[in-house]
Formats: sequence, C-alpha cells, structure tokens
Amino acid sequence: MRNSSCILILCLLLTVPALAQKFPPIYLFSYFKGNGEDGLHLAYSRDGYRYQSLKNDKSFLKPAVGQDKLMRDPCIIRGHDGRFHMVWTVSWKEKSIGYASSDDLIHWSEQQNIPVMAHEEGARNCWAPEITYDASSRQYMIYWSTTITGKFPETQDAAENAYNHRLYYTTTSDFKTYSPTKLLYDPGFNVIDANILPVGDRYVMFMKDETRTPPKKNIRLAFSNSLTGPYDKAGPPITGQYWAEGPTALRLVTPWIVYFDKYQDHTYGAVMSDDLKTWTDVSDKISFPKGARHGTVVNIIQRELDELLKEN
Repeated sequence: MRNSSCILILCLLLTVPALAQKFPPIYLFSYFKGNGEDGLHLAYSRDGYRYQSLKNDKSFLKPAVGQDKLMRDPCIIRGHDGRFHMVWTVSWKEKSIGYASSDDLIHWSEQQNIPVMAHEEGARNCWAPEITYDASSRQYMIYWSTTITGKFPETQDAAENAYNHRLYYTTTSDFKTYSPTKLLYDPGFNVIDANILPVGDRYVMFMKDETRTPPKKNIRLAFSNSLTGPYDKAGPPITGQYWAEGPTALRLVTPWIVYFDKYQDHTYGAVMSDDLKTWTDVSDKISFPKGARHGTVVNIIQRELDELLKEN
C-alpha cells in the first residue's frame, strides 16, 4: 500500500499544477563517479537546478556483477508496482547489463547480470542502459547502445576504437523474463545514451550523436508515436560547441530541462525549453556534486528523502 500511495501522490503532483506548487516534488539524481568502481551515488534537489549529494557522497550500492564490476550510467525509474528499478553499465566490453530493484533506494535486491546481447557474436559492448515504462502495454522497455562488428559500415570510423553504435531494446513485465533483443533506432550515425520520455500521446528520445569524424558529440531529439518506434529523423543539436553526453530530461512544472555531462570540461550542463523546439542554455544556473557523471532523475516524496538523509 505504501508504494501505491507514493505513485498516486507523484501522479497528482505531476498533473495538477496547483498541487505541484503547494507540494513541490523532490528530484533525485542517480550518478557514478570515477570509473564507476564504487557504485551508486545519489543527490537531491527541490528546484531542479541545485543538487546536493546524499550520504556525504558515498556509495549507496557497490557493484557485484559483470567482468569489470562497474556501476556506470545508473538509470532509476519508479515502476508501476511502486518499486524503484535500476539498470547500469557493468563493463566496458561485456554483452550484458546490470539490474536491481528497491523499495526505498537504500536496500537493494540481489544484482542480476542480464545477457541482452549474448546472441550476437560480434557484439562488443552494452553501454548506458535505460528503462521507460509503457502504460498501454504494461511493459518496461530497457534500451542501450551496442557496437556489432561489421554492422552499419557506412558510418564506420577508425577513431575511438572503431566503435559504431546503434540502439537496441528488450521488453519485460516482471524483470524475470525478457523479449528477444531488437534494433530500436538507426539514425544514420553512431548513436549512444538514449533517454526516452512520454510527451502527450507520443514519445521523445534524447540521444548523443557520437560521430567522431568530423566530431559532433552533441545531443539531439527524435519522436515516435510508439515507445518501441519507429522514431523519426533526428533533429538538429540542442547543445552547443562542446562535447556533451548522457542526457537526462526532466519536466518541471512548466518547462523541460535536459541535463548532460560536459565530460571534457568535467562538469554538468543543461538546456531548457517550453516546446521541445527552442532551447536556452542554463548551465550557469545549475549545480551538481563535484565529479558527478552520467546519471538520471526520478521523482521522490519527502518521506523517502527523510530516510535517505538518515544514511551516512
């Protein structure tokens, strides 16, 4: 019942502006530091601009699966069951992703290593998995980027270890059984770091154009009428003349804000829009914990934050 109540409260806050103003949601940012060796870090914000680390910026969960035992690119969502579900990158060169769930973001289930690309002999990696829930089908879609040797030769580049990614996905209703992996999106360029959210009766995908020659390294958008696609042609970049990756989008009471890792500058940036068309850079208005890398945002309520604040 506790989890169902949390979902109801959050739904009301996100859909009724008056309630959102009286009881503003709390934004929880999940991220990693360094190379992801020490695991899951969390920070919170009440305004969507300034994030403060929790547990003195110590890890909430140590990685336990994968060849390299990393916990990079953690993505957390609140499921329709009220539980928090998380996926992450477990290794630089493995054909699997990590998964765990939690009721309170403190105590986590046993970690799983899901072999989503084991069937592809030429698969080189599984990077930056994320989860989006499809209420119409009652299915979760897990999606990530993978390079498969020999695939998509038209965008092959020798630079950066010849990685040439496309986006792939699987669906599940219970995180126990998974549909066969399929291609989600081939935008005609090397693409990583997708983040998909519902917008009205459509879905918007934020992604990184990973093209190296000539360098793009920017964030772009595509839309679809269905979560599993097809997605339309990627739009123009919404970020500037710097290298950006790991976009995660959040809809505040009115505008959209997209955070991203300005990884060459070792800091975080952000852009904002009212219509997903015209974007304004608001990087000077945000703050994240020092050293934060590629994460995602989920809404929580005060009771959940109170428990997180007790951790030290």
